[in-house]
Amino acid sequence: VQLVESGGGLVQAGQSLKLSCSASGFTFEGNAMIWVRQAPGKEREAVSGVGSDGNSHIATFMKGRVTVSSDNAKNTVYLQIDSLAPEDTAVYYCGGDTGMFGFSRFLGAWTYWSQGTQVTVSS
Repeated sequence: VQLVESGGGLVQAGQSLKLSCSASGFTFEGNAMIWVRQAPGKEREAVSGVGSDGNSHIATFMKGRVTVSSDNAKNTVYLQIDSLAPEDTAVYYCGGDTGMFGFSRFLGAWTYWSQGTQVTVSS
């Protein structure tokens, strides 16, 4: 299984960014997936995701700024973040799991992870 992210980079505060996560050996449709981030000096935290039941989950601190979407034909999921702020600077990862029922914010429950992509927001 391989999850490959793209779309990170340097953006200015207030702009939007759309990250992509493509998978091989794993199918997003019907399985749970998660987006997490890790800021410098901080622990990884869940940002958003989709449960195996198709329900979306968004962290409270991201509500109103995040859109999770997918393209099943491309086996790719997307995370769009609007109104970016410097505190959004972090390495963003996508994760997946085939045996999860629903969704879990406990990061240790997830099996597959991407390599991560750096998002840097300048003020």
